[in-house]
Amino acid sequence: MSTATATASPPRALEPRHAGWAGIALGLVAWFIALPPALVRSPVPPVIIGVLAIGAGAWAIGGGERKLGWGAIVAGVVGAGGAVASTKSGVGNLKDVVTWSALVAATLRYATPLIFGALGGIVSERSGIVNVGLEGMMLMGAFFGIYGADAFDSWFLGLIVAMIAGGALALVHAFFCIQLRADQVVSGIALNFIALGLTGYVFLDHYGDQGTPDNISRVPDVSLPGIKDIGFVGDAIGKASLLTWIALIGVVALSVFLFRTAQGLRLRSVGEHPRAAETVGISVTRTRYLAVVASGVLAALGGAYLSIGFVGSFNQNMTAGRGFIALAAVIFGNWRPGGALAAALLFGFSSALAQRLPAFSSSGAVLFQALPYVLTLIAVAGIIGRSRPPAAAGQPYVKE
Repeated sequence: MSTATATASPPRALEPRHAGWAGIALGLVAWFIALPPALVRSPVPPVIIGVLAIGAGAWAIGGGERKLGWGAIVAGVVGAGGAVASTKSGVGNLKDVVTWSALVAATLRYATPLIFGALGGIVSERSGIVNVGLEGMMLMGAFFGIYGADAFDSWFLGLIVAMIAGGALALVHAFFCIQLRADQVVSGIALNFIALGLTGYVFLDHYGDQGTPDNISRVPDVSLPGIKDIGFVGDAIGKASLLTWIALIGVVALSVFLFRTAQGLRLRSVGEHPRAAETVGISVTRTRYLAVVASGVLAALGGAYLSIGFVGSFNQNMTAGRGFIALAAVIFGNWRPGGALAAALLFGFSSALAQRLPAFSSSGAVLFQALPYVLTLIAVAGIIGRSRPPAAAGQPYVKE
């Protein structure tokens, strides 16, 4: 009687890439268990999990996955350190700051203008025009959005006026960069100053010291039937501004446009190799003009959200650097809408957290407000040399 023997293959060792992701996840878990609702009050479990995360990161680095490995090490150190600090904080303060449903809702609110700005930046830079003027275009949208809503007593017409203003400023940028072949970074910075001066002057001239009225028509919130009553989910996303949903839909729409349509392929070809695009009949000049103007329109929607969607008023320099954070989201997201959305949500979460952290220290409230900008610097510094912009971005095109 013969017996067949099966030779079992030895189990595969943990791959460095998987070890890196596992380390990052462990770092997040280390901090999460010290926060509501888990509220582990002993620092020992989070520290152990943090050490495991660091070990997984070291394993990944040893296997050649340096980026993920160092990410896991940083996650382990930050997670364990944050958890230890959380265990030393009062439970009441932790519950005031870390209410996850409220944090998710606030993250969406703070991320919305960044999403619009980042989408605008992607459209422009995919065509080969660097748009450092996103800040100015958002500021134009913020002021002229509320100006139009006040003049026409309609938030919808206010959005139209905002888009026209942002598109007009973008058209100036396009003219200097495409027609006159000016330095694109210098042109964008100059437009930021022009927008700051123009909106400040018209604001003071029209509204004076009284500021904008309190009864201006505002973009409505949208409630999702059947979801708003479901506990955590309802509190987090059951009710949000119409512009927030438009921004999220815009991410999907732009992804489909860029990577699933012939028009998107033409736009990307102009940003990668304009001369080759011209030889097959694509007008580089026309494509870039349309892309830059669309960029300004999208950025203006982000600014209009701030004035007639979020705050309900306008003050000078209202965007406060959000255009530059949106530009960082473009780079962080590797010039892809999905990646830019993830970056905008990350920066939005940091802003939402910064608004709640003063519960721990009222004297440090001003310092906490710098958290989104510090995170922006860290994120961009961490990906320099690892992301690849469109090949022709920033290069003027001369038709032969």
